[in-house]
Formats: sequence, structure tokens, C-alpha cells
Amino acid sequence: MYVLVAGVNHKTAPVEIREKFSISGPALQEAYASLNSCSGVEGSIILHTCNRTEVYATTRNIDEGAKDLEGFLRQFSGLGYHELKKYLYQPNCHDAILHLFRVAAGLDSMILGENQILGQVKDAYLQAIELGSSDGVLNALFQKAIYVGKRVRTETGLDKYPISISAAAVELARRCLGSLENKTVMVIGAGEMSELTTRYLMQNGVKSVIVSNRSYDKALLLAESLQGRAIRLTDLPDVLPQADIVISCTAAAHYVMHDHNCGESLRKRQGRPIILIDIAVPRDIDPALGDIPGVYLYDIDDLQGVVDANYMERQRASKEAEKIIAEELDKFNQWLTSLYAVPVIAALKSQAEAIKHQELQKALNRMGPLSDHQQKVLSSMANSIVNRLLHNPVITLKEMAASNQGHLYAEVVKKLFDLQVSYEETMADETVEAGNPR
Repeated sequence: MYVLVAGVNHKTAPVEIREKFSISGPALQEAYASLNSCSGVEGSIILHTCNRTEVYATTRNIDEGAKDLEGFLRQFSGLGYHELKKYLYQPNCHDAILHLFRVAAGLDSMILGENQILGQVKDAYLQAIELGSSDGVLNALFQKAIYVGKRVRTETGLDKYPISISAAAVELARRCLGSLENKTVMVIGAGEMSELTTRYLMQNGVKSVIVSNRSYDKALLLAESLQGRAIRLTDLPDVLPQADIVISCTAAAHYVMHDHNCGESLRKRQGRPIILIDIAVPRDIDPALGDIPGVYLYDIDDLQGVVDANYMERQRASKEAEKIIAEELDKFNQWLTSLYAVPVIAALKSQAEAIKHQELQKALNRMGPLSDHQQKVLSSMANSIVNRLLHNPVITLKEMAASNQGHLYAEVVKKLFDLQVSYEETMADETVEAGNPR
């Protein structure tokens, strides 16, 4: 059994192309029905996110299986043969497995180390099982990929370094205030960045939201969406003492917060910590306010500095992740290639035993009556010839089973000796082991 993948992602295709491959809802069931009707496809799992559509499949014939996957994606997307070729990737069997492990670990994402993809891999796997499209090898592969994704995050901390402006703001707020539970955030400006940062703070424990904006109507709309309350910009100095965190991002050409309107309010806090996060360009908050005791002021450059430092940490962690992936890939490949080697070796030995028995019986019949000792000598000689002839091929096949080309050696032996091999029994016995570390 061979593992294949064919797909498009954010690296190979722009969004207007990727959206043509959107497979979800009722379309998913239709897609699986189409894949299941392909003669070259044994099992299949479709992984679809906003950044990728990939079809993983098992096949007994690489060329036929790859052709079926390409045909399926061409038919589903409506793209022509040559146009699809510009965006499609179809790595070889070894690299298909490596690719899935890197995807699950977050190393192939638009944002290095992002967490969401691991849940999407798991969902894709469960959907395929529910719709009866997966098989034993794909079950083991996706179980292993999910395990790899979890192990990478646990052992490297890849996802513990925020690399968005909003996440950096949360990290800085935690540094200053400790826990964000039950804190109050004041938002100055009703734009997208202000809303995004505030929502991220709320996901991390902030409970109360106060929205202030030059347009009071816009402040009301944003406050309603955040289940907070709106105030007029002129009321900012009076309400400021209630805030623990201030997020400011307006389009003003001058400072919105400065000593004349907010200095006294900040001094009245008498050193009680407040974090001011200025993500506007030009800046909204006078840097002089950062000199007041208890005031921690950060601008966009400070946030970018956190993002850059964390990105470097993720890069470091990703190198450790690649080592884990290489280790688990080797284990999985050894298991997968054993699916070829074990039944081929069994079939080879069985065929040799049948030929030996048949030819020995012919010889004994031609030689007439023989003593028990003579029959044992002839039988022993026949056994020795067969064992010596098979010794090196069997040893070599077992050794090569651990390599990336193990399945090819097994296939060659099968064809050379015209072996009738059944993989189902081996898969039934060993598939469970592949997705779970011993």
C-alpha cells in the first residue's frame, strides 16, 4: 500500500484559486463518493482549511492513484489540466507522510506554529471515518500525525511565543499586571485593530470593556459587539481611573492622551499599575505619560520587538520540531514498509516450501524404495538448499524494509518470483501499532 497526497495551499496558489477547491458541507460527502469510485484509490482523507485543500489517499498502484487524485481535483475545481498543474503539488510517498507531519506540527502554516491546524487535521480524520472513506493505513497515518503535532508543541513550546501584534499586547499586559482575570480594558478608537486586540484580551481573561471614540455612534456599535459600554472622548479623563489596560488606535494627527487631559487621572492612581498600548501611527499617547509611576507605556515598535523576538524563538523551536518529525517519520516508515516486507517474505517462504515439497516427492518416487535414513538425508539436503537460497534475499529484504525504498524492494521480489501476496492480514494485525508509540 502506498500513501499519496495531492493538493494546493497558500504557498502554491492565491486565494482566488484556493477557493475553487473548497470542499465542505454537502460537497464533502459528494467528494468522498467520487474518490471512493476511483479504481486506483483504496482509502482517502480530505483536509480542507482556508489555506489548503489536500487529499491523502492509499493505493496499490502509484501511477494510477496519482492520476485519480489529479483527475478528482481537476473535476472538482473546474480547472483545466495545464492550469491545475501550475498550482498542484503531488510529493512522493515518503514526502507525502513527511508533509502531513509538518502540517500537523504547524510548520507548513502561514503563521509558523499556529495551533488551529492540529484540530483541523483531527476533524478531517474523524469525518473520513464517519463517511467510511479512510482505511487502516490512513487511520494509522493520521493518528501518528496528531501524536506528532501534540509532541512537537509539548516538547518544543513552538506555540508558546505570540507572533501577532494582538498576542504581543496580551503578553506585555501579563508582564505588567500578572493575571488578566477580571481586568478592565479601555479602547480608544473603533477600528479593526482596536477591536481585534480587545477581543484577544477578552479571550485571555479581561471581563469589562469601555469604548471611546471621536464618533460616539461608532463607539456605541463597537461597545455593543463587545458587550461593553461606550463613553464620549471628552469623558476619557474621568473614566480612565477605572481601566487597567488602555488600547489606543485612532487616525488622529496629534496625541489623544497627553499630560494636559490625562496626566492628573494617572497620577491619582498613586502607582497602581496601568498599561497603555499605543498601536497608532502617528502615535496617540504622549511618551511623557510613561514617566508617571505605575504607568507602563508601549508603542507599535515595542510590540513589534516582542513579535520579532518571539518569531526567533519559534524558529529555534521549529528546528527542534523537525528533529522530532524526522524521528517519528522513521518509525512510521519502518512500520509501513514492514507491511510490504512481512507478507512478501511469508509468501516467498511458502512458495519455496511448496516447490521443495513437490520436487522432493518427485525425486523420491523416481528412486524407488529408500531407507528412512536415506529419505532424511535427501529431505535435509532439500531444506538446506532452499534455506541457503532464501537466506540472503530474506535478510536483505528485512534490512531494506527500514529504508525509504523498502516498498520498492518488496515489489521487485514479488514480481521476480510471481508471488501471490495478501496484505490484509498483516494490516489487521499491525495497523493499530503504527499510530501509537510503544
